[in-house]
Amino acid sequence: MQNLAEPEPTIESSSSSTPAILPVTNKIVPSKKKLTLIPLIFLIYFEVAGGPYGEEPAVQAAGPLLAIIGFFVFPFIWSAPEAFITAELSTAFPGNGGYVIWADKAFGPFMGSMMGCLKFLSGVVNVASFPMLMIDYLKQIITALDSGWPRQVAILSSTLFLSVLNYTGLTIVGYVSVVLGIVSVAPFFLLSLIAIPKIKPTRWLSFGERGVKKDWNLFFNTLFWNLNFWDSVSALAGEVDKPATTFPLALLISVIFTCLAYLLPLMAVIGAVNVPQASWESGFHAQAAEMISGKWLKYWIEIGAVFASMGLYEAQLSSCVYQLEGQAELGFIPKFFGLRSRFNTPWVGILLSTGFTIAVSYLDFSDVVASANFMYALSMIVEFAAFIWLRKKMPDLHRPYKVPMNMPCLVIMCLVPTVFLVYVMAIATKIVFIVSGAMTAGSIGWYFLMNYCKEKKVFNYNKPEVEES
Repeated sequence: MQNLAEPEPTIESSSSSTPAILPVTNKIVPSKKKLTLIPLIFLIYFEVAGGPYGEEPAVQAAGPLLAIIGFFVFPFIWSAPEAFITAELSTAFPGNGGYVIWADKAFGPFMGSMMGCLKFLSGVVNVASFPMLMIDYLKQIITALDSGWPRQVAILSSTLFLSVLNYTGLTIVGYVSVVLGIVSVAPFFLLSLIAIPKIKPTRWLSFGERGVKKDWNLFFNTLFWNLNFWDSVSALAGEVDKPATTFPLALLISVIFTCLAYLLPLMAVIGAVNVPQASWESGFHAQAAEMISGKWLKYWIEIGAVFASMGLYEAQLSSCVYQLEGQAELGFIPKFFGLRSRFNTPWVGILLSTGFTIAVSYLDFSDVVASANFMYALSMIVEFAAFIWLRKKMPDLHRPYKVPMNMPCLVIMCLVPTVFLVYVMAIATKIVFIVSGAMTAGSIGWYFLMNYCKEKKVFNYNKPEVEES
C-alpha cells in the first residue's frame, strides 16, 4: 500500500517538465498502522536469521578459524550487496511485491511472473520447516512430541495458530517479532559474556582437527542459508511507514545486528570449550551453554529456539502473502488475491500459503527444500540482473536511496555473489536438478495458464497501469 506522504517514483524527462509516473503495485486503501523502524528491523532479522541457531555446522565442516572468517567476510560479499539492492529498489518502487515489481520493470511480465513463482515456492517450503523445527525443540521437554499422532497434531496446531496470528495484522506481527527477537537473542548475549573468562584466543586460530576432511558443500551452504533472504522484506514494502527513510536505516541496522548475533556467540563458544570437531552439529550451542554456565542457560537457548522459529514463520509468511497481493495488483494472478480482511491483511494469500505449508509439513521433503533453495538461487541471479538493467534502463528514476557506486562497481558487486550462486547450483544433486526443473517448468506453464484465463475472462484481473512516456 503506497504511503500517502511518500512521493511516487518518477522518471525525469528532458523533453517535458512533467515527470513520468511509474505505478507501484498497491492502490490506496484505508490503512491502519504501518510498520515503523523497530518492528521492521526485527522482521528483517527474522527473514534472515532468527538467531545463531544453525551456524554450528560451519565449524564442523571447515574448522574454527574458517568458520569465524566465513561469518565475518561473507556478509560483505553476500549480505551487503543483497541489502543494498533491496534498499534502493524498495524505496524506488515502494509497493507490495518487491522483487516481482523489479523483474517486471526490468524484463517484462514473463520474468515478473517467473520471479513470483520462484520466490513463492521457495518461500512456502521454507515456512513449512519452522513449525517442525519448533516441535523438534519442544520434544526435548515434552517427549511425547517425538513421533506419532501427537507430533502431527502439534505441527498442525502450531501452523494454524501462527497463521491466525499473521491474520491479525502486520503491525501486531511486527511488535511480536520484537518480543520474540529479544527473548531468543538474550541467552546468546549472556552466553558470550559468561564465556569471556574461559576464552582461549588460540582456539580461534585452529584450522580443525588433523585428518578431518573439509566439507566445502556443508560450509558454504551453512553460510549461505544463515545470511540469506535480505530481499524478502521488499515484498511488504507497501506496508512500511516512510519507506524512503525507514527501509535503508532498518536494513543497515539489521545487517550489523544479524552479523554480530552470529559472530559473537560463535567466537565465545569456540574460545571457551574444547570439544571434538564432529560435536559441532546444529544445536551444539545449547550443549555449550550447559558446559559454560549450566542447565538453566541451555534450557533458555532451547526455549529461545522455539520463539525464533515462531518469528521466522511470521516474517517469512508475511513476505509470501504480501507478495501474492502485489502480484494481484500487477495483474499476474486473479484480483481476489488482493482482498483484505477486517484486520487489513491479505486473507486469501494467508489461506493459500498456510495450505501449502501444511501439505509440505507432512512430507519427507529434504530434496524439495534443496530444490526450493536452488530456485531461490536462480531467482537471485535474475534479481541481480534486474538491478543492473534498471540502472541502465531508468537512469533518471527517482531513487530516495541510491547505492553510491558507478556502473562498473555495481557489476562487480553483483558478480561476486552471482559466481557463488552458480557454484551452489552446480554442486546440487541429480534429484534436485530434476525437481527444480519440474518446478521451473510448472512456473512457465503457470504464466501461460494465467494469460489464458485472462483471455477467457475466467477470473477478474487488475489491469496494470501503463507507464507514461
